[in-house]
Amino acid sequence: MLVGGNESYCHSTVSDEYHYMRSELEDSLESPVEFYKDSEHFPIKNNCLYLANCAIGPLYQPSLEKMQNFLTMQSESGIQVADHYGGILSSFREKVAHLLRTEADNVAYVSNTATGINILANGYPFAKGDQVLSYVHEFPSNHYPWLLQKNRGVELILLPDVRNADEEAHPQPSHWSFEDLKNNTTERTKVIAISHVQFASGYAADLKKLGDFCRDRKIDLVVDAAQSLGVLPVYPEDYGISAIIASSWKWLLSSRGSGIFYTSPDLRDKLKITCAGDAMMKHRLDYLNHTWDPFPSARKFEYSTLPWEHLISLETVLEDIFIPYGMEAISKEVFRLQDLFIQHLDETIIRPILFPPINRSGILSVESDADPNTVVSKLREQNIVLTSQGGYLRIAPHFYMEDVDMIHAARALSDTIKTVVPN
Repeated sequence: MLVGGNESYCHSTVSDEYHYMRSELEDSLESPVEFYKDSEHFPIKNNCLYLANCAIGPLYQPSLEKMQNFLTMQSESGIQVADHYGGILSSFREKVAHLLRTEADNVAYVSNTATGINILANGYPFAKGDQVLSYVHEFPSNHYPWLLQKNRGVELILLPDVRNADEEAHPQPSHWSFEDLKNNTTERTKVIAISHVQFASGYAADLKKLGDFCRDRKIDLVVDAAQSLGVLPVYPEDYGISAIIASSWKWLLSSRGSGIFYTSPDLRDKLKITCAGDAMMKHRLDYLNHTWDPFPSARKFEYSTLPWEHLISLETVLEDIFIPYGMEAISKEVFRLQDLFIQHLDETIIRPILFPPINRSGILSVESDADPNTVVSKLREQNIVLTSQGGYLRIAPHFYMEDVDMIHAARALSDTIKTVVPN
């Protein structure tokens, strides 16, 4: 089966050599899985070479169409739209549960990562003097909600960054160490709140090792999976994770305004409800009944009216892509594309940040002597889109990218850096 699709870029900035290279690769390269890689499913391929899935993933075209169908039906029929979409919440939970290898009762919808983490942090039964352990360079969504708990007498302990020997020359954030985590864990540590993948460097935590550590010490492991869900396998019950929160508009290729919230039954039983509304109650449609009777499942956190169009978007891409392909196949394809990119880099001027296989993610960060923002801007002029964070350039392809795309991007990046770095 061929890896590549058939479409070509419509912009004059893409050379004849590039199109020839595409044709040669399509005739020679094979993949064990035939992924959707065509512009019909991913129209962004008609406009640019996109390597910024770690920022915002392009919306899967069938998801957009189903969202539009729903909104059109709502426009034309009002409340009668529920006759056609009344089961969307149940279907959403079942598909997410399949993705996470858990039960649907453990899944709730949230609008974004920050919302889910705030629900957790504000509802956790902390006592004065308890500690939360996190990393100094966590994404703000997984920092401020825990910092806010100082008002309850909770101490936030931040793990230091691991630096190489050339720290002064390369001060960019990298990752935390397991040794530091062990040394900072005390009997007062109640929660370890950590990102599966660090958004700047791309370092992925070994969730199995971390989960075993937390389980042995009866610590709740809370994982921000915004940079991993959709590109790496995440199985909370295999890893001993108490909670997983992720937005779905990055690697899950869905619309902004949707997210996934997993809680284990043990954690859910401990959490206090801090937000309330009709949707969380068993009698939710009986609006004159004010009995306090919330669902025992994760639905207790879905306290308000949910945006069905976003649910439809996420459910569609889960059904079409992530469940049929499987996360192992998707991550393997992304790593293969990254490797191809690295092979065609000029490593005399560009330094890829390479972690051990267990710590690899969808983000490949690279360093150079060029200003990252300048490089990003110049590549945009060539219709190549990537991002920078923490002094790195972040290369974040998804499975829909093609081999020729990665080769072209590597060469363009190398050439661009040569133009902006003084000899």
